[in-house]
Amino acid sequence: MIINNKNIDNVFYIFATAHLIFWTLIPSITNHNLPLDTIEHLAWGSNLDWGFVKHPPMVAFFPEVFFQIFGPQDWAYYLLSQIFTIISFYYVFKFSKEFFNNDIKSLISVLLIEGIFFYNFTTPEFNVNVCQLPFWTLTVYFSWKIYDSKEIKFTDCLLVGLFAAFGFLSKYLFIYLLASIKLLFIYLLYFKKDRKFDFKYLITIEVFLVVLVPHFIWLYNNDFITITYGLARTGLEQSSFLDHIKFPVIFLLKQIGLLIPFLFLFWLLVKKTKFDFNFKDKKLLFLLAINILPIILIFLTSVTTGSKIRTMWMTPFYLFFGTLFVYLFQTQINIKKLKSFMVGFIFLFFLSPILYAYVSISNNDKRTDYPGKEIAIKTQYAWDQQFKSEINVVYGNEWNAGNLSYHLKSRPVWEGPVEREKLDQLKDYMCLDSVCVGSR
Repeated sequence: MIINNKNIDNVFYIFATAHLIFWTLIPSITNHNLPLDTIEHLAWGSNLDWGFVKHPPMVAFFPEVFFQIFGPQDWAYYLLSQIFTIISFYYVFKFSKEFFNNDIKSLISVLLIEGIFFYNFTTPEFNVNVCQLPFWTLTVYFSWKIYDSKEIKFTDCLLVGLFAAFGFLSKYLFIYLLASIKLLFIYLLYFKKDRKFDFKYLITIEVFLVVLVPHFIWLYNNDFITITYGLARTGLEQSSFLDHIKFPVIFLLKQIGLLIPFLFLFWLLVKKTKFDFNFKDKKLLFLLAINILPIILIFLTSVTTGSKIRTMWMTPFYLFFGTLFVYLFQTQINIKKLKSFMVGFIFLFFLSPILYAYVSISNNDKRTDYPGKEIAIKTQYAWDQQFKSEINVVYGNEWNAGNLSYHLKSRPVWEGPVEREKLDQLKDYMCLDSVCVGSR
């Protein structure tokens, strides 16, 4: 297909549809069981609350909605993950079209990020990182509309507050994007003074806080357990002086490494890598605020606290990197090299799912090889030999007990670890290894 300004939308929709089909179909065929995080979030979803030990509630809410529609069909949760990914692609594309007013550059901005493994290889596992993706792009998109508009619209402010809250309720690290956008607006209002304060800005904060109130109440009632878990994951308590140097350096090296395919794709498109910074350029300031500033902030967090930044935490941070690079080097982009760029893109586009399928088939000791369905059948059979009641509750860790909650036809509610007091309150119960099932 020859790409021109008249068929850009069609090319994007073909790309998005192909991505969705490939990354839904391949894990559905090659995996025997859902990934760890997806099972864990389904376990939480069986007993929905305004928060959980590890994360805020949004990551459990969406799988539970799909479970109510599709039940224990593995493909549905791979589809859910790809829906979130495609929505984020769509808003990167939509943002880039308004940003450049050039459809080819907008398409390139999206195709480039397909070269980052966060947006292909890791997407089949629906988790907090994938859950953030659409809210990240929606927050950026409507923030841009406020930033670029001379007249601030009430609806744009409302939507920024709403999607920002949903993003924060997906994962607390969303705060790095919000802080970066906030710093940009503070700079424009109070330092550069190129715009006046508008009380409509307060709508964003008000909506954001109102949506978060139930979660804040849950946090208070549960001793802020989600926050303490997140801090524990950084290794902050065990950090030494050397960690303030080691972990930031490791963090930077990993970021460079994961961007290599992206940079390779971009190299296929440019004549030479030369650009000029102009910090008076409002568009450049916005792109730096949503792309570079969040990374700088999280890097500084590692430097000042000595905490370890896990690579997967950076999943949403690179969504607009394609737009940034196209804007920085737009005078160096050679449209005549678009054909070689598309060849490289197609190569990477097919390589990722092929590698995923190979790893899934050749490696037999992964979580996705766990015989969850078979264990559920055996558990149900053993239960039926002893009791006539229905299994409606399960205790144990999120993986073993979560698999039973997902695979058993009665969809028992997962209620945390095994505890003697909880079992004594049941009418019937049966324990197998580290998991107990029961009936109230």
